[in-house]
Parts: sequence; C-alpha cells; structure tokens
Amino acid sequence: MAIRIAMVAGEASGDLLASHLIRAIRQHLPDVEFYGIGGPKMQAEGFDARWPSELLAVHGYVDALKRYRELSAIRNKLLAEIRRSRPAAFIGVDAPDFNLWLEGRVKAAGMPSIHFVSPSIWAWRGGRIKGIARSVSRMLCLFPFEMPLYDKAGVPATYVGHPLADVFPLKPDRAAARERLNLAPNVKVIALLPGSRQSEVRNLADTFIGTAALLAQRHPEAIFLVPLATRETRSLFEEALYRNAATELPIRMLFGHAVDAMTAADVVLVASGTASLEAALLKRPMVISYRIGKWQYRLMKRMAYLPWVGLPNILCNESLVPELLQDDASPEKLADALDGWLLDPAGCKALEERFTELHLSLRQNTAEKAAAAILPYLVPAMGTAP
Repeated sequence: MAIRIAMVAGEASGDLLASHLIRAIRQHLPDVEFYGIGGPKMQAEGFDARWPSELLAVHGYVDALKRYRELSAIRNKLLAEIRRSRPAAFIGVDAPDFNLWLEGRVKAAGMPSIHFVSPSIWAWRGGRIKGIARSVSRMLCLFPFEMPLYDKAGVPATYVGHPLADVFPLKPDRAAARERLNLAPNVKVIALLPGSRQSEVRNLADTFIGTAALLAQRHPEAIFLVPLATRETRSLFEEALYRNAATELPIRMLFGHAVDAMTAADVVLVASGTASLEAALLKRPMVISYRIGKWQYRLMKRMAYLPWVGLPNILCNESLVPELLQDDASPEKLADALDGWLLDPAGCKALEERFTELHLSLRQNTAEKAAAAILPYLVPAMGTAP
C-alpha cells in the first residue's frame, strides 16, 4: 500500500512551503499520497485538498472568535478522518493555533506529528512550549536561534533553514529589476510595503502616504512603489490616497511584484513580518513599522521577550535597522529614518555585508533538509525515528 501523509497548511505562505516539501519527499518516495487542508501550489504537486488553505486565513483575535465554530468543525472532521485512515504521519505547516491542537491528538493516537515552522515562542507566549512538547514528535525550525529553546524543553527539533534564502540570489540584480519595472537606472526609488492583509493596510496606509509626501518634498525626483497583494488591499490604499488628497504624489501601485519593487529600491519602508526578512535577503536598507489595536499592542508588549519585532534585527541580534512602531510610527519620524539611509552610502554598504552573512546562514536547502528529518518517521525500514 502507498504511504499516506495528512497535512494542513494555512494561507499562501504555508501552501508554498508545503508544496516544496511534498516535492522533496516524493524524490525519495514517488508513490506517497498527501491529503488534508492545502492550497493550489500543493494541489499542483498532487495533494488531495479536502478543504482549501484559505479557510485558515484569520485576521486577528476578533476574526478568530467569529469563525471558531466553523474552523473547529473542520478540524474535528479532519481528525476523525486521520483516526480512521491512520496515515504514516501528520505534518502541520505553520497555522499553529489550528495545527498544534490536531498534532496533540494525532500523537496521542500513536501517529507521528511533525510541525513545520516554529511558532514565535521566542518573541512572546513562551509558555506554549510545554504544549508543543506534548503535541509534536518533531519541530522543524526555520531559524538557528530557535534550536536551543527546544533542546532545553526536550522537544526533538531540526534546523532546516529558511526557504526564501534558497530561492533569493546572494547578489540581487537591481538593474534587471528596474528594467522590468520600467525605471531609469539613476532614479531614486522608495518602496512602501504596508502589508499583505487588509487590516495592515488599513492601519498603515495613511501613515505611509504621509511619509511619502514628506519625502517627495525633500526628493522631488523620487518615485514610490507600492506593491499590493490583492484587489481589496489596492482599493484600501487608493481610498487612503483620496482621503489624504495625495493622488498627485509620484506613487505607482503594483499588483504583487513586491520582490522586484524591493530589489529596485534605494530604501524600503516595510510592515513588520516576512517582508522585512525578504528585504534583508535582497540586501536592502529598510525601516520597519507596524500599527495594531491599542489594547492588542499593550498585551503583546507585556508578553514580549525581545527588544525587537523585525526579523532582521532578531536574527542578527542587534539594532541593524530602525523599528518605529505604534505612536512612534509618525510620517515625520519615518521620513527621517528613511532619509538616514539615503544619506549614508557607507552605512548601506555595511548593512549589505551583514545581510549577506545572514543569507548564507539561512541557506540550508530547506525542503530537502525537512524531508530528511521526516523520512525516518514514514518508513521504518529507513531507521527508527529519533
């Protein structure tokens, strides 16, 4: 009989990670079958999606509470199917609030449960590691500093690197990116990335537009690129432009093309999150910003363990790039911080060297390394699972 693996991947990023993992496992086990919750990239690799991964795209606590019954019902149905069909393993890709519950019950039923992408226990909610220890047979970590946390808690873990580090070139071709975007080689380009979620764009659009207005006064020749992921986020940003009477600013909105926009830019203003890591791997000077609800921010700040929220600073363990959050995220402060990079070529060069070191440390052939950590759980003949 073919080996079967149950998987759950949440949102587009999880769909991409899982699709690479499926392909890597199939290189060793061509007849393996995958089923569960997944997206179009996983389906292109032959995944049997009983539910689409977009169902797990919840935005904040309020949305999660509203959809609790729906998501709980789906999770219970999938658990019942897993208990009935007894797959060789369950692999949860990101989506920790959904997957860790499943993983705990799968493990208790005598099947291996593997979690790919560690929850941010290093940033906040560190108490979750006790639940993780009960739930997972192995944790696959994207960042090297996560390993000591799991070693200390006695959780089997493997550092697999970050997939973006495998995909992005060590030396991005800025000239080619500018050519693709029809930008002159010598024009000053500033990329604004207010986030991929509607809530992020709502919270940051006005501030980012105000920042662009100040920079346009200081640098009349500058062009501002704003890559937006969906029609909804584009509409929200357009509304903010009209609301701020800023339609005359030299702003070019793009459908996607975030990597090209950052590669082509002289400096990047980015919402905290994976995009800040992308900017680092593209060797771009940046300023990190974020705004969330006042009470949510107070709660997260009280539970935080690190002095930074941006992945570039966390990974390098120092304040390499400015972070301006909440009330500090004013157009004036953001414009000054961005100008700091534009006026400091030597600082930009030193930052590029640090980001190259970071890139090399994260480049681990992630999918293959993750597959190698999973294979012993799938095929007893290949060895006993650690």
